[in-house]
Amino acid sequence: MSPGGARFDLVIFDNDGVLVDSEPHANRILSEILVAAGCPMTREECVAEFLGTSLATVRQRVEARLGRALPLDFESEYHARLFEAFATELTAIPGVADALDRIALPTCVASSGTHERIRLALTVTGLFARFVGRIFSAQDVNRGKPAPDLFLHVARSLGVEPTRCAVIEDSPLGVEAANAAGMTAFGFAAMTPPDRLRHATGGVFRSMPELPALLV
Repeated sequence: MSPGGARFDLVIFDNDGVLVDSEPHANRILSEILVAAGCPMTREECVAEFLGTSLATVRQRVEARLGRALPLDFESEYHARLFEAFATELTAIPGVADALDRIALPTCVASSGTHERIRLALTVTGLFARFVGRIFSAQDVNRGKPAPDLFLHVARSLGVEPTRCAVIEDSPLGVEAANAAGMTAFGFAAMTPPDRLRHATGGVFRSMPELPALLV
């Protein structure tokens, strides 16, 4: 049972855009690579279409649009450039460390990113030690968000009923996945317009200092 009889037994955090401020870097690099591949998209367009999706989904959608395959090194080039940016520019979301300190419930990470990407991002920002042994990736399941598979995998792995899980997401697809899993989603509207997260069953918030009170 949760401390103090709270309504949740587990808080599941998305990583990119929720724990670490990676989305500006990730979407700038994705835009540059897609432009070079003949699919011109701005950073803002990448955010609007691909926020919360896996790189496999990006490839699938872009190839369908182009009518041809992306370069074989699409993923490796993206990760190489992204990891270089992470090493020198990545920061934690403002207020997230203090929010984690104030949340008495067990926490974990469930992200569309690869395990390598998640580990690097959390290490660079000083958050990795908070989640050791409780980090989950879309690599762990057959279907990524918006399918509920990743969140249900987390619940099974940690022995928590889905209805007792809170999910912190900044993408519409992530909220959709949490809803499909029967969990309570909280939409973090720091970068995403609040209206796009209105289907978050737990509500929408704009800054990390607000979160601990929402979970009580």
